[in-house]
Amino acid sequence: MKIIVTGFEPFDGGAINPSWEAVSALNAPENVQLVKLQLPVVYGKAAEILLETMRRELPDAVVCVGLAEGRAEITPERVAINCRDESIPDNGGFFPHDEPVDAAGQPAYFTRLPVRRITEEIRKAGLPAKISNSAGVYVCNDLFYGLLRAIASEPLFKSVIGGFIHVPASTGMALPPSVPALEPEQILKGLQITIETVAR
Repeated sequence: MKIIVTGFEPFDGGAINPSWEAVSALNAPENVQLVKLQLPVVYGKAAEILLETMRRELPDAVVCVGLAEGRAEITPERVAINCRDESIPDNGGFFPHDEPVDAAGQPAYFTRLPVRRITEEIRKAGLPAKISNSAGVYVCNDLFYGLLRAIASEPLFKSVIGGFIHVPASTGMALPPSVPALEPEQILKGLQITIETVAR
């Protein structure tokens, strides 16, 4: 089995992004090949790079990971929406408001990952997790939407299991004490469980 796992570069002045820190440290489960990919925090570009990689690697599954600063749990995402709108620009300086990801696209797509099972397995390990019904309207959702649109529309990807997981801030980030954060080892463990669950 081949799984592409993506994380993001730092953004909004951050020195690190815990999504990529965890993805880069993942171990491949037995009989699984992991393809790790760091993506830019740029609308459209992140999805473009992912889809190019998918066409080259022909994965069985894709797990995209991003940072949701302010959340206290690891949150598998249920739905991607056709919207770009955020309070900060992306790393390319693009600052959309109320724009669609795809002007001719569906309003939303639902994940292809087993989010209920992933959430339950993470909780069994003693880590905080819950299903999220909003991936936001920043580059994370943009990537998530692009992935699911491709799975739904390109015959090459019709059997691909794909979706998105948000992780909280990590204690390795320079953040105020009021911002929820997990230890980097906890984030890594949650993602390791995610990959193992998808592989099963």
